[in-house]
Amino acid sequence: MAYLTVTNINKSFNNTKVLTNISFSVDKGQTLVIIGSSGSGKTTLLRCLNFLEKVDSGIVQIEEKTIIGDNYPLIDKDIRESRLHFGLVFQSFHLFPHCNILKNITLAPQLLLDKTKLTNEEKKQKLETITNDALQLLETVGLSDKINAYPYQLSGGQQQRVAIARALALNPEILCFDEPTSALDPELTNEVIKVINNLKSQNRTMIVVTHEMNFASKIADKVIFMAEGKIYETGTPNDIFKNPRSQNLISFLKNN
Repeated sequence: MAYLTVTNINKSFNNTKVLTNISFSVDKGQTLVIIGSSGSGKTTLLRCLNFLEKVDSGIVQIEEKTIIGDNYPLIDKDIRESRLHFGLVFQSFHLFPHCNILKNITLAPQLLLDKTKLTNEEKKQKLETITNDALQLLETVGLSDKINAYPYQLSGGQQQRVAIARALALNPEILCFDEPTSALDPELTNEVIKVINNLKSQNRTMIVVTHEMNFASKIADKVIFMAEGKIYETGTPNDIFKNPRSQNLISFLKNN
């Protein structure tokens, strides 16, 4: 049984179709990499999965539980709850510049805690847990010494690692990355690859959108090639990068 199942997702903007019958599955602990040219629909797909865009039709299930379908959540409360299934690491980090690194990671869990009906003592204990979890995440991404630093004091690679820790702070079932290395030079890219490989070793389920083929081949268990809002090929890294079948993929790899 697949961990994540996506069936016939469709999405249009102003009568322009950007996703057409997108269907795929991801097993638990698997890293799915999505490749394709700019405008192929990769980022829109991630945004739909993370409830930042509303699909026009289709079904998304996690362990056979439908989170997007005919009963698509319409109220903010339902959307917030469904969004917690996924964590999204943005291309441009999106850290809060006025908060130090520890606060960047703990802010979202603290805001969720504020909405709960716990006693003051229970909230105090939860806050301690949130802080301890954040410190552990910073150790995981190799930034234990930066808890009091601010984003402007960090390199791009360090900021991206903080963004990964922040996404993990809500303990999502599936962690999504949108072009996580596009703004980084090769040395800093290796920092991010190391963190993602560490997460793979922890059996994390991940979806990564990237235009960098070397990066894709290093981290992928499964690869999807998208073009014109459609999936043209799906396979192992060896299938996609060494034995492409469609002319679209052959042309794409030739130019990348």
